[in-house]
Amino acid sequence: MADIATRADLSRSASDGDPGQGAGLNAGSGMALPLDGGTADPLVTEAKTPLADDTAADGYEARAGEVIEPGRALALCDFSPPASNAGERLVRFAYRVGIPGSVLAAPFRKPVKPRLLAAVESPLAGTRAAGMALRAGHFLVSGSKAPIAQMDFSPVARLTPPFERYVHGFSWLADLSACGTREQVAPVAERILAAWLKDNGKPGKGAAWNVGHAGRRLLLWLVHAPLLLSGEDLRGQTLDAAFETARWLDRHVTRAETRLDEVAGWCAIVAAGLLMPDGKPRRLFGEAGLARALGELVGDDGGALSRSPLDQIEAICLLTDLAACYDAAERDVPTLVDSMQALLVPPLLALVHGDGALGSWQGAGAIDADRISAVIEASGVRTRPLRDVRQWGYQRVSGGKSLLQFDAAPPPLARHSRTGCASTLAFEFSHRDQRIVVNCGGAALAGGLVPVRIEQGLRASAAHSTLILDDANSTAVLIKGKLGSGVSEVEVDRRLLDLGDGGATRIEASHNGYGNRYGLTHRRILIMRDSGDELRGEDVLLPAGRRGKRGKIGYAIRFHIGQGVQLGMGESGRSVGLAMPDGTYWQFMCDGSATESATVNIEESLWVDGSGRPHPIEQIVVSGMVSRGGGSVSWLLKKMG
Repeated sequence: MADIATRADLSRSASDGDPGQGAGLNAGSGMALPLDGGTADPLVTEAKTPLADDTAADGYEARAGEVIEPGRALALCDFSPPASNAGERLVRFAYRVGIPGSVLAAPFRKPVKPRLLAAVESPLAGTRAAGMALRAGHFLVSGSKAPIAQMDFSPVARLTPPFERYVHGFSWLADLSACGTREQVAPVAERILAAWLKDNGKPGKGAAWNVGHAGRRLLLWLVHAPLLLSGEDLRGQTLDAAFETARWLDRHVTRAETRLDEVAGWCAIVAAGLLMPDGKPRRLFGEAGLARALGELVGDDGGALSRSPLDQIEAICLLTDLAACYDAAERDVPTLVDSMQALLVPPLLALVHGDGALGSWQGAGAIDADRISAVIEASGVRTRPLRDVRQWGYQRVSGGKSLLQFDAAPPPLARHSRTGCASTLAFEFSHRDQRIVVNCGGAALAGGLVPVRIEQGLRASAAHSTLILDDANSTAVLIKGKLGSGVSEVEVDRRLLDLGDGGATRIEASHNGYGNRYGLTHRRILIMRDSGDELRGEDVLLPAGRRGKRGKIGYAIRFHIGQGVQLGMGESGRSVGLAMPDGTYWQFMCDGSATESATVNIEESLWVDGSGRPHPIEQIVVSGMVSRGGGSVSWLLKKMG
């Protein structure tokens, strides 16, 4: 139909807020959701005529409102390298074209032997459990153990991505240093290093010489040098390998697969320039490259263009270790590094739930609160979470003891992410320290306890709490972590509402991911009361073109429910009770759907925690058939008692 409402018709009954009388969310039919679990009348399936003033007709008075610019492509930041004089710019240029740093730093002196000029003290602490596993003879990665003695370090070894990053990136050094004194853990570090150098001592091919792994490895070698250089046997070989890696990165850093990998390479180059002899030319070269790479890594609001909170954490950690290298070299940390740290932290905090742990977005697991707080503390940044991360695309709403996270942006471009997910218009909802609605998460952790074979499934739209048409992803999920066509634009409208008996935040967003294939646009409206005890929603399907197509198509709206929540179907068949571990009780209700045949079911699901361990959970699924002319489904999640 041609006349399609641009705002969903949400109305509040006169008895809203009184569970005994029934309160609910109108989906255009003029009928309220009964809170007693009774039967709700089916929705009118015809499209509605636009209202001249929809907020007034809904009974809501907007206190403040703002239409957010449609999300198409993220805007890049613009950073400049530290100020330099003409001589330093000339040195930087000469080093970039291939003149050795020793010639530029001391042209009349013989090159010095490899050595380190200072010892670094990093404020970042590793994971003690993983460190203890190393001391016991195992790598512990994403919940899975692998014996060190049986690990194949050779370039032709086929390791899963998590093990590849952990082993060849040497991130295990931080874990090892967190579980004992240097005397206790140095022999373990030297034993692993010796086995690794035997197969990868010289630059070559394979996973070890991926730019990202090489950059992280060199940076961590420099930061944790005391663990690796305590003994005499490997000291010379290790220093030679570090110098060779730095030279290799000088030539290959711009060939990184992702922007984050490139940032890791530049951080290592700058650190090598700070801590190795005759390093000033390399440092100047690295600072210029780092400034450019950081500008291409994040959007204007500080969110990584991969939209991954794991990448956000890693970027913070890389810069924290780099700042420690500046301190060790007794040089002032450039404003560039401090500014980027201050930019990166607030968006990350926007994805932290009431339990202090991370939301499950773009392949991340629910990283635990201790790790998040440790990363933030080490960064030295003290700030509050961003409420409206426009470029990064995650909307955050807090009310009472509840938190809502809403993905209101297109998925990342293929060149920015290796675990991109089709999660547009999905949300997570938590109350106090209990997650009520979640996403499955964990695609980036596949290869440990999460099997690699389900990695693509964890990136699919169905693994997120959103609407799916015809069991198809809103954006195509491809192999090797890439994404195809689908959502290219998301329109967002966020405003504050006065409900008469309290305030609320209303977010409306729509995406075009199903437009070309099915001729329908998905629009989702979420309204959360300031008390945090009620979340209303409506999923609307609108014809994408001027003329609606004929026929019907299947849909499913999935609500993955947090671990520990017990579900029970109501007598009406359209409501579900949610019993929380703390004894509180919530109720989910669906007020009809696009057709009378819609059903509400409870199905199995899974959720991946921050350690990469999958847990069985359940999901509420509202499913049925919808006309190609459009329709809507409204629902309510409310705390009872």
